[in-house]
Order: sequence, then C-alpha cells, then structure tokens
Amino acid sequence: MSAIRRQSIISSIVIYLGFAVGMLNVYFFTKDGLFTPAQYGLTKIFMDISVMIGALAGFSMPSFIFKFHPYYFYHLPPQKNDMVTWALLLSIIGFILVATGGWVFKDLVIRKFGANSPELVTYYNWVFPMGFGVVLFATLEAYGWAVHKSVFTNFLKEILWRVIVLFLILLFIIHIISGFDGFIKLYALAFPIIAFVLLFYLVFTNRIHFTLKTSKVTRRHFKKILAFCVFSYSGSIVFTLSQIFDSLVIAAVLEDGLSKAGIFGLAQIMTSIIQAPQRGIVAASIAHLARAWKDKDIPTIQRIYERSSINLLLFAVGIFALIVLNYKDAITTFGLRADYLAGFTAFIFLGLTKVVDLGTGVNPQIIATSNYWRFDLFSGILLVIIMLPLTYILTKQYDILGPAIASLISISIYNLIRIAFLWYKYKLQPFTSASLYTILIAVFCFVVSYFAFINMEGMMALILRSTLFMGLYGIIVIYFKLSPDIEPVWNTIRKRLTK
Repeated sequence: MSAIRRQSIISSIVIYLGFAVGMLNVYFFTKDGLFTPAQYGLTKIFMDISVMIGALAGFSMPSFIFKFHPYYFYHLPPQKNDMVTWALLLSIIGFILVATGGWVFKDLVIRKFGANSPELVTYYNWVFPMGFGVVLFATLEAYGWAVHKSVFTNFLKEILWRVIVLFLILLFIIHIISGFDGFIKLYALAFPIIAFVLLFYLVFTNRIHFTLKTSKVTRRHFKKILAFCVFSYSGSIVFTLSQIFDSLVIAAVLEDGLSKAGIFGLAQIMTSIIQAPQRGIVAASIAHLARAWKDKDIPTIQRIYERSSINLLLFAVGIFALIVLNYKDAITTFGLRADYLAGFTAFIFLGLTKVVDLGTGVNPQIIATSNYWRFDLFSGILLVIIMLPLTYILTKQYDILGPAIASLISISIYNLIRIAFLWYKYKLQPFTSASLYTILIAVFCFVVSYFAFINMEGMMALILRSTLFMGLYGIIVIYFKLSPDIEPVWNTIRKRLTK
C-alpha cells in the first residue's frame, strides 16, 4: 500500500500543479474582454469531440494494456513483448477509419450544429489533429501506467499540455497570434505534441520496445484478448458518450449553444478540480489491482477499494464545499464575465455527481481488471440508456441545469449498481463509518465558514472563508484519523517541516 500511497500523492501533487496552470488558463478564457463565451465553449467542444474520437479509434487498447500487461511482463523479455506495438498500430488504424467517417458524415454535423453553433462547423476539420493526439496519448499513457511511470504521464497531461495552452493564450493576448482563427488551429495541435513527447520519453528510457513478431503470449491468449477488447471497446464508447453528451446537446439544441456550452464548461472545470485526486489514485492502483486479481488476492483488493473510497471522499467533499463557498464571489472578484454566474446551480449538481463518483472508490478499475470485466459494458449501457434521453429532455426543459441534474441521477444509479455487483460477487464494498463522518464533518465546516463571513465580499472574504474551512476541516480529519493513510502522510510532513 505504501507504493500506491506514494505514487498517488506525487501524482495528485502533479495534477494539482496542472490544475493551477489550468485555472490560470480558465481565468484568461473567461475574463471579460479577452475570449467570448462562444470561443471558450468551442475549445471545450473540441476536447469533448477529441475524447470521443479517442474512444472510437482506440479499439480499447488502453484497457487491453491494463488487463494483460502482467501476462506479457512476466512471460516475455522486453525485446519480444509485442503488446504495445499492436496497441499503437491498431490505434492508428482506428484513427484513420474514424477520420474517414468524420469526412463522410460532415454534412450531418453541419445540419445538427450549424444553426446554434456555427463556429464548430467552421473549424470542424481541426478537431481531427487534436483527436489523433488523444488517441496516441491514451495508448501510451496506459502503457506508462503499467510500467509505473504514472507520475510522468500525469505531468505531460496535467501540466505540459496546459502550459502549452497558456503559452498560446499569452501569444493571443499580445497579438503575436493574430485572432482566434490562428489560436484555435494551434490549440488543436497541442495534444499531439505531448503524445509525441511521451513516445520519445518511453523510447529514450528504454521502457518501450517494438516488434511485429507475434509473441507466444499473444497467440496463447488471442481469443481471450479479442473477446475482452470487443466488450471493453463497447463499454468505453458508452462511457465516453455519457461523459461528453451533455456539452454536445447544449451546443446542438440551445440557442447560442456554444456560449452556453462555455458557461456550462466553466462549471465542469470546477468539478474537474474535485476529480483530480481520482486520476492519481487510479494511475497508481491499477497495476496493483491487475496483479492482485492474477494472484487471487481478494484481501488486497478490498484494502485498495476501501482506502481509495475514503481518501477520494475526503478530497471530494472538502474541495466541493470549498468551491461552493467561493464560486460566485470569485467570478465577481476576479473580473470574469458576469455570464458565468449562470453556471453556479449547474455546478452544485455536477459537484455532487463527482462526490458520489469518487466516494465509491476505484470500482470501475476493480471490475475492469477482474474476470467479470464484461459487466463494465452492461453497466455502461444501462448508464447511457438512462443518461442520454434524460439529458436531452431536461436540457430542453431546464437549459444548462438540465444536463447537470441528469448526470447526478444517472451516475448515482450507475455506481449503486456497480457497488451491489462487487458485493454480490466478491463481498467487496468501499464504505466504513468514516465515510459518514466525512460527510458530516464537511457539512459542519461549511456551515461555520459560510456564516462566519456571510456579509463579506471580495478578495479578503475569499481568503478568510477558504482559510477557515481548510483549517477546520483539516484539523478534524487529522484528529479523528478518518483514513489509514492520513497518519503516515502527516508524520512525513511533520518530519520534513521540523528538519
């Protein structure tokens, strides 16, 4: 567990540094007088479509790597390990097929988005270079996680990519990039850059080897690999669609769709801060889960499940409460466009969705690396069956609040089903009494911090509210030792501070 804890902490630090840069980018995107909400919304839609391209073109190669890397690693010398070669080759072939389909169905995109989001139609072709970067990076990232290089892959995705975007924003502000036309085209090339950086790194550090000779592991497990990838591919498409469908619906059906997608996008960015620790814990734990399933080590899986749940819940409810305390005041204080205040209520529901999702721990990774990985698809299909029509109906009825409500309802049902499945099959469950105490403590700290400075506004109010909440929440959590990982981390911090 110490290896997972160490990698999770380092990855979380890297991710939060990335978010610091990302929030600076968001500040420039949303500040009055620089970018319009429609332009910011277009960058969000670009990323959403690119992620969908990644799911369609990737043929579930990241999941294949997660699941089967231990078999290749323990039974083949590095020079004969053909896993990553086939994964990359299939991903590239998949992208070519998806790009061809995108060209063929371009008229359909024009019909669906032309009226409410004409800018997307104008720059439609530039989505595909960005999509290629997402496809390539996703496969290499999975391999990086498998060989315990999650910290570096997180650095590229969370920091370097955002630094590149920040650099482009600054060039736009000082008019070296002439207009939004030049900016969005260069923005589309940022993700391919980090993908090639990761490729060069893995080659340079001798972590990756290429061979077109089919290995004995591939031959022996081919039918199992094929069946797994077919099911996992379907599941990844279903899950990805559930993640991006809200923004696409907003852009397609609401008047001035890209502007509203931008407002909704800011609320989503705030919720992604809540989700940040999940990436580090998933990256650090997935290789250990795969090995534990291989060794039939259920107690280790239970420990990872339980600790991931309480650690992620501690982060999630704390960060969610902190953002709720300051959301509106921060928009006004930092001079962002007043339009973005309309996204506050949507953020409440989106934030609660992330709390539910993180609080259930790494159940997706546990299922995906188990012998019941097919259930990942079945539960994902159910999620889409609930979420897609609900999102469409509620968006037309409640504007940008609609998809946020739909997300909370569908993700809650989705996670409840997965928790019940793991309990039924393996008697695995993520919750302890500390889970309830965490929520109660967060509510208490929120109420105290809110009413202590209820009549204050501006920068001083932001600082005082945040300081009170973080101090009170942190002290109570540490005192009651709500997570087994708190004491060793806290002791390490104290030792370094007292040196």
